[in-house]
Amino acid sequence: MFENLRLSFQSIWAHKMRSFLTMLGIIIGIASIIAIVSTIQGTNEQIKNELIGSGSNLVNVTLKQNGSTLYIYSSSSIPYGVPEVSDETKAEILALDTVENVTSYSERESADGIYYQNTELEYPTVRGIDTSYFSTMGYSIRSGRGFVEEDYTNFRTVAIIDSVLADSAFPNEDPVGKIIEINSVPFTIVGVVVDPDSTYTASINSISDYYMYEYTDYGYLFIPKACWPIVYCFDEPENVVVKAVSTDDMDKAGASAKEILNSTISSNQTEVKYDAEDLVSQAQQIDLLSSATNSQLIWIASISLLVGGIGVMNIMMVSVTERTSEIGLKKAIGARQRAILGQFLTEAVVLTSIGGIIGVGAGIGMAYAIGRVSDIPIAISIPASVIAVLFSMLIGIIFGLVPSMKAANLDPIEALRRE
Repeated sequence: MFENLRLSFQSIWAHKMRSFLTMLGIIIGIASIIAIVSTIQGTNEQIKNELIGSGSNLVNVTLKQNGSTLYIYSSSSIPYGVPEVSDETKAEILALDTVENVTSYSERESADGIYYQNTELEYPTVRGIDTSYFSTMGYSIRSGRGFVEEDYTNFRTVAIIDSVLADSAFPNEDPVGKIIEINSVPFTIVGVVVDPDSTYTASINSISDYYMYEYTDYGYLFIPKACWPIVYCFDEPENVVVKAVSTDDMDKAGASAKEILNSTISSNQTEVKYDAEDLVSQAQQIDLLSSATNSQLIWIASISLLVGGIGVMNIMMVSVTERTSEIGLKKAIGARQRAILGQFLTEAVVLTSIGGIIGVGAGIGMAYAIGRVSDIPIAISIPASVIAVLFSMLIGIIFGLVPSMKAANLDPIEALRRE
């Protein structure tokens, strides 16, 4: 075996340019496949992170009316038979094996009537939150403090804003300690929080993307849940966010929480129900779609591997013809067919393996170049790289078999006579 490897490298080195041109088809094919797999896998990971979060494992369980998201704007839009989420209901959800934490909140999206001095704040989203909201959602305190238990029990009119609203409404000053009015009720800002997803910059390529992400520019204003009726005069139904133990538990946690919440709704209420986001399934569907596209592109790239394999077969045929006398001499002094077959087959495998290794390196380089130029995330797949090299070896075996068999079956007398 080692002798065959030595002879293979010696033969390849003796014809460097011819060997490189022979490997070129293999190199291009493997490089194309690695680049395709890396870019698509990187894009898939980005989509998954945008859908289900990078380790946040949060599932929104929101109220839907006839299948559409329920928005509450005034007392007249509050649906009957849908109670607030009680502490007992949250305790029941928290007791589920798949749930790590749970929180509930009331909401006014794009709220008006919010002023700082004589300036109206531009349509922030107002949420009345419970004590576990920030810990569940993963917010961190940038300045000031979070809510404390006394804020709820004593109905303190205090507020916390996120960094987006702080930077837009108070660009050159510290908002902590400032007083804002919500529907003419004064609230003191006691803290500024940072959304864990605030470092993510959405990719906006169309008008629909703009409308999808534009609401995030207005920021969030949070008040204690106990103070919600002070501002909006009524107790209201709430939405729920469940933090699953793991990403794999998200679907189950959301479905179980939905069942518990829907059991609290009046049986006479048939239009409004809780529904959980099925983000993991969406990510899986995207994976399936990407896998189908990935497979098609790989099959197209594999054409160059076929061309490369034919090139290997052609050059090995030429090599057998050139070395006919060498083969005849070896057979004349007792070399068996198996030894001749092994020598030429090893040379074909070494040739394609070198091409495969160079192709993997070129593919990784191409992937990073594409990512840099097109701003596409890249995820290098080690298994795909290993499989690519093994596949290139298989090509050497398949396309080197016929020339090797031709060499092994040469008649030694005829081979020597051809000299």
